[in-house]
Amino acid sequence: MLVQLSADSSGGEERPAAWGAVFAMSFCVFALIAAEIMPLSLLTPIASDLAITEGQAGQAISVSGAFAVMTSLFISSVVGRLDRKILLLALTAVMIVSGMMVAVAPNYMTFMLGRALIGLVIGGFWSISAATAMRLVPDDQVPRALAIFNGGNALATVIAAPLGSFLGSLIGWRGAFFCVVPVAVIVFVWQFLSLPPMKVEERPASGSVFKLLNRRVVVLGMAAVSVFFMGQFTLFTYLRPFLETAIHADVSTLSLLLLVMGATGFIGTMLIGAFLKHGMYRTLIAIPMLMAAIAVALVAVGGRVAAAALLLGIWGLFATSAPVGWWTWLSRTLPKDAEAGGGLMVAAIHLAITSGGTVGGFLFDMRGYQVTFGASAVLLMIAAALAVLTSREAQAWQT
Repeated sequence: MLVQLSADSSGGEERPAAWGAVFAMSFCVFALIAAEIMPLSLLTPIASDLAITEGQAGQAISVSGAFAVMTSLFISSVVGRLDRKILLLALTAVMIVSGMMVAVAPNYMTFMLGRALIGLVIGGFWSISAATAMRLVPDDQVPRALAIFNGGNALATVIAAPLGSFLGSLIGWRGAFFCVVPVAVIVFVWQFLSLPPMKVEERPASGSVFKLLNRRVVVLGMAAVSVFFMGQFTLFTYLRPFLETAIHADVSTLSLLLLVMGATGFIGTMLIGAFLKHGMYRTLIAIPMLMAAIAVALVAVGGRVAAAALLLGIWGLFATSAPVGWWTWLSRTLPKDAEAGGGLMVAAIHLAITSGGTVGGFLFDMRGYQVTFGASAVLLMIAAALAVLTSREAQAWQT
């Protein structure tokens, strides 16, 4: 049996927009993403303290991603009719436990177990995020709510790694990880006070998560979002080596460029709602096409810092806001199966990110950034073509 969130606690009247709960969820995203990516700036001290290699320390990212995929595929069926407010509070509590485990980990196994728990939270949270937004605000405000969720993501992406490095130099890597704990406690209290009850009711099942793939529009949409993220991370994962080799950027220049990307990405998440409202599929098609053009242009500009900075700023504007578009697509395409669809999408995105990094790394080592960025452009154009097919299938499905 699949479950559907009830419209409200009373069953009949429309619930008013709960923007306090939306911002609480955004703050939760901030803490969650900060905890997820903080190891990137702390690998060396982690490896030294736990007597492991930096490669082993780097697996802290991989294990969280693996557990996010597994959790996203099965969480809806496992938790059944559990009130989604209770589920979100439980996930936040697990995030607190994870932070404490990592901060005090006496050995590598405890450290990795703590990282596995944060992966569980990531998969669970994002799987139900679209369905939760649909319960907190009216239908026409869902893209805005999703944009606010993703704003927490963008903000964490900008500051988590450099902040982690800074805190690590002051209070050690364990202290840096522990700083997430009080933030998560605040999130827990805020969600407890602001989230309305989100009960679920049984309804006839359309099947497991994978049975959603019987719908052609879902297959095309998931393929489009997968190829999009694969194309994005084929380039983005190797952006720093490009900046260091082609532009000869020093640490301060590199930090500034990444900050510009993060800032424009945050702006993009605030602006995309208007475009989605007036043309969701046009937006989903245009974004990968424009990013493909940027990937090609980055190769063309070579070592010109100003041109690269401008292009990367535009890249951040589109890349960070694109997930809002796809989560909006999910909420409109699968309004009755948003949780199952969310789980499928989270799994697809994480697998695509891993694949993009792997393909990009192979090409970068073999042929340099030019071929890597060219492959990214090709993948992004394929994503745009798949978005076109998804749009046509959606129109046919509706008629």
